[in-house]
Order: sequence, then C-alpha cells, then structure tokens
Amino acid sequence: MRLNTIACIALASAMFLSCGKDKENKTNNENAKEVENFEYSVDKFGDIEVLRYQIPGWDDLTLKEKTLVYYLSQAGYVGRDIMWDQNYKHNLKIRKALENIYVNYQGDKTTEDWKNFVVYVKRVWFSNGIHHHYSNDKIKPAFAKAYFDTLLKETNTTLDNSVAEILFNDVDNKKVNLDASKDLVVGSAINFYGEGVTAKEAEDFYANMTSPDANRPLSIGLNSKLVKENGKLVEKVWKSGGLYGPAIDQIIYWLEKAQTVAENQKQADAIGLLIKFYQTGDLKSWDDYNVAWVQATEGNIDYNNGFIEVYNDPLGHKGSYESVVQIKDFDMSKKMEVLSHEAQWFEDNSPLIDAHKKKSVVGVTYKTVIVASESGDASPSTPIGVNLPNADWIRAEHGSKSISLGNIIDSYNHASGSDRLKEFVHDEEEFQLEEKYGELADKLHTALHEVIGHASGQINPGVGQPQVTLKSYASTLEEGRADLVGLFYLYNPKLQELGLVDDWKAVGKAAYDGYIRNGLMLQLVRLEPGADIEEAHMRNRQWVSAWVFEKGKKDNVIEKVVRDGKTYFNITDYEKLHELFGQLLRETQRIKSEGDFNAAKALVENYGVKVDQAIHKEVLARNAKFNSAPYRGFVNPYIVPVKNDKGEIIDFEIKQPESFEAQMLYYAKEYSFLPVEN
Repeated sequence: MRLNTIACIALASAMFLSCGKDKENKTNNENAKEVENFEYSVDKFGDIEVLRYQIPGWDDLTLKEKTLVYYLSQAGYVGRDIMWDQNYKHNLKIRKALENIYVNYQGDKTTEDWKNFVVYVKRVWFSNGIHHHYSNDKIKPAFAKAYFDTLLKETNTTLDNSVAEILFNDVDNKKVNLDASKDLVVGSAINFYGEGVTAKEAEDFYANMTSPDANRPLSIGLNSKLVKENGKLVEKVWKSGGLYGPAIDQIIYWLEKAQTVAENQKQADAIGLLIKFYQTGDLKSWDDYNVAWVQATEGNIDYNNGFIEVYNDPLGHKGSYESVVQIKDFDMSKKMEVLSHEAQWFEDNSPLIDAHKKKSVVGVTYKTVIVASESGDASPSTPIGVNLPNADWIRAEHGSKSISLGNIIDSYNHASGSDRLKEFVHDEEEFQLEEKYGELADKLHTALHEVIGHASGQINPGVGQPQVTLKSYASTLEEGRADLVGLFYLYNPKLQELGLVDDWKAVGKAAYDGYIRNGLMLQLVRLEPGADIEEAHMRNRQWVSAWVFEKGKKDNVIEKVVRDGKTYFNITDYEKLHELFGQLLRETQRIKSEGDFNAAKALVENYGVKVDQAIHKEVLARNAKFNSAPYRGFVNPYIVPVKNDKGEIIDFEIKQPESFEAQMLYYAKEYSFLPVEN
C-alpha cells in the first residue's frame, strides 16, 4: 500500500505550494553529468514536471553497502519493461517505434507538429505507456495521423497500421475502467486479462480458487495474466520460464549478486526467498518472502521489489511490477519511530468498534528513507510513503514496514512556490497556518497513514479479503481508511505528548484545512472538464471530504464561502470535524471488517466519483494562471561503478542525468529484455 505522490494530503504543500557489454558497467552513461549547483527541475511538458532528487549521505556508506544498493537498483531497472507491457499489450512496440523516430528523424524540427510529437513521446515515457499515469485516459497526440505516417516512413520505422491507428482513435481509451455500469475488465485496456475475458468470468474463476490455509490466504491471481485457451480460462504466470521470463531472469541475476553482499543473514534469507518466488511463481513463496522481509529490520539498506500494488487491476487481484531501493535516514527515522512504539495506544484509543480493533498490533516499523532508485510502477511517478506487505494476515501476525521517502518529499518542497496556495485559501489565518505548520502536518499525516492507518483494524472471522468482498472499491476504501486514521489523530494532544509537535491544535488545523481544500477543490486540476473521478486516491480524498462536508452541514462545520465569484471552504469547528472524521473511520472499518460491498459502493459512488462541474470549471480557470504542472515525477541518479586497473569495483559515484529524454533512451537501450509482444 502506498501514499500516492500527488494523490494525498502529504503532497498538499509539495504540489500546491507551487507528485555484449559487461553487466557491471550498465550504469555508465555518457549523458550523465555532475550538477554542482543542484537544479531540481529537469523538464516540463504537457501537464508534467520532471524533477531530480539527491542521495544525501551516499559517501558515508561502506563499499559493501553501496554495492548492495547498486545490485538491488539493477534488479529493479531490468524489470521495467514488465510494467510497460502490463499497462497495455501494444506499449512496447509503440515505444520502440516512437523512440526510433525520436532518434533518427532528420526532417524539420522547428514545426509545431514535431514539437507536439516530442511532447507526446515524453508523456508516454512518463506514464510507462500510452495511457495517462493518473487519469488512466489514453493520451491523445496533438498531431495528425498523416504526420505520424510521414515520420514512420522517413525514419524507416515499422509499426503495424492497426496499432498506429489506436493512438488516434477511441479503441482502448481507458487503462483502468472503474465505471460500475460497464464491464470492468472488458472496458479496461490494462494487460492483465486476455481477449474475451469478462469481469464475471474472472471473478468466478478466482472465487473458485481456495488457499490451503483459510486463515492465511494466498494472494491469488497476483502474478499472472488470465487468458482463454480453447475456451478455457488459464493463468499465464509471471516467472522464470513463464510470461516475462527473460526480464525476470535478469532480476534473478542481480538479486543473486545482491544476496552475496547482504548486510546480515535475515536480509540474505529474504532475498533468497524473493529469488525463489521469481523462479517458481509460487504464491506461498511470495508469502514466505514477505514474512522474512518484514522480519529483516536490521541494516541500513532496504528495498521493495515484486508484483505489489493492485490499483491497476479493476478487480484488485494483479500486482504491478515495481522496485524502490532505499537507504535509512537515521536522523528522521529516530524522530518518527516513536509512532511505531505507540501503535497499540493508537489502536486502543481509536473510534473503531471494539470487535474491529486489533488486540495486539505487532511488528510495525517506520523509517524515513533516502531513495536511491525507483523503477516500474514507482517511476517516474513515485509514491512518497509505502506500507507493506499488503496481505492482511501477514500484517496481523508479523507486522509491516512503513517508510516515508524523505529525499523525494524534500525535492518536491524545494521545487515549490506559494502563489497557488494564496489563490485557494479562505483567509490569511489559513495561509499562515499552512506556511508555518503545513510541511510538518504533511509528514505526520504520511507517517500516521502508513504506520498506524494501514496497520489498524482487523477483518471479522470468516470474512474474505477486501479484493474479494469489496471488489473494485477495495483500494479506495483502504486508502481512505488509512487517511482517516491519520486525520483523526492529527488533531490530538497525544502528538504533543510524544514530542512530535509543539502546538497540536495548530498542526491539526493546518492538516484539516489542507485536506478539505485539496479534497473538495485543488485535486480537480488533474481532471478534464466533465470527467468523473476514477483514480483510487483521488476518489478517497473526495469521498472523505464530501462526506464530512455533508454531515456537518447542520452545524455548519465546514462553510462554503463564495467571495468575488470565487469559492472557498472554511472550517468553522475543528472539534466537530474531528468527531466526523472519527465517525467515518468507524464506518469505513466496519465496511472492511464485515465485507459490506453495498455500503462500500454507496459511499464511493455517492461521494467519491461525481464532480461538481461548476466548481471544477472555476478551479480550472483560477488555476490556469499558474505556470506549474499538476503532476510531477523524477529521473533517477546514475550509480556508476569506479574500477581499478584490475577491473575491481573500488567505489561508486552518483551522477545526475542531463535530461529526461536522455535517461529514457538510455533505459530503453540497456534494460529492454522483453519482446514487443508477450
């Protein structure tokens, strides 16, 4: 589970104060260069800004630790094409064609058509495919098909015309369809299900699959594509020798090297189980790995690698490939680990029904980390907080790891400004609260969301996992539930008692102001006029905000103010809003604990999907004057081996890419291990 980069309160300030070569030499890039005066912004195009991040403290690591980071990073990068193919069945062949044109076109590059082509290529790179990374809508080129045909011809680029047509027509328009009135699978372009497979067929298929231990259910369907062969449904498992085998073999190669330089035996054992999972595709091995990974808490280096988040599957089964490699931020982790130690207090004092509270919250660890590399579903668009593993039974029995990506958040903050905030705050008091306490409130909400939120609550005995009981609403309900835990405790003197804040009310007010401002207005800048909300995090922010706004109308808890033709939402009673967040948290946990599909559907559909079109139009108009992108992501620094005369690695240097396109072309050259059709 993740706290989305641009999808949550934790980025309210960051977003809206402005989201046969030797294998050892694979990161030597002639386009990489050192940046003396660090420039955070790399590029802007469409609705995107690309940033850089630094790796502070790199030189303080030992050579062995640096080597482990390097090997784990390579293990992440070599799997990036899996994500491209998962996102859409034609993505790899389309990318290959676009890149060939980009590199080889010798014609007039001053025309608007060529400039629009370059923007289109960059948008596709950023989204790991032809569908927008956030809205899931197909990215439409701002040039004509005839011009594209000319580019293909002049660069001797091969792309089947039926595929080329898809770029310009309405086929496969939505990567992930969450419109309940349509077939969720047939209406989704995501490449998790084969031709002719319907949502009902897939649901029935997985409903008939059982785990050997009902109390420790396997993540059924997590690492496979469900297809029809001779009219029968079968799974194509992602593993060595199976689907995506060539890339997975490369992941295994680098993980095996990482295992040799592990910091301790528990870390080495966990990596070994991950290797076994990739070799066999066995979901029991995946669970064994996650248990071992949770228990491997010692050491300065950690990582995520695998088929992890299920947001891209409309049915909530299949995991997107991702990798994040991280180094512990010792100072911030020490300050924030107090939340881990107090996890049971938070659970005991929550507004949940007693039967839904965990009697023993175990194994919750929290770290602020320094990201060293990201790949797949985590790049270029990145989370800022992560809590794993996702299996509820593992979390209940063995605990979880929560991380906040400190250097990513710092980069967002360095690249931000305050003009947009001034436009949307109700008054000077709200502005000053955000200026003084907003960043701290964001960091605390990230921590509470990940450490306490995702670790909180339990499912009733005999009730299935949320992806089965709540189906397409499971992800947004879980993210909203974790948000609500954070919101409930952000306005609580316990934070000051723990030494995390010096004025809990001021911090809580800043957090509440930012959440409502974002949930009811600011996030709408990411939607096209007339669109519904489909992304899970955006939905959860709106249904949380809209529910408390409606329920508080009687007491005017949040007042809608229209001044000089502009709309503002002003919180008049923070205490009552705190109570409302607690009531909604209680109900959301009940829905999850009892597997109440109808209540989940009603909550999301009634509050989280439809947009107030008048406010949306107004927000877009007010936002248009700001020259800042609604979405942000990152290039990765290059970790470059330094060798002696004998070819032995004696150190590693960190070099920054000179441009977004240079990194994307480099990745395509060095890390393309899959055929264009899989």
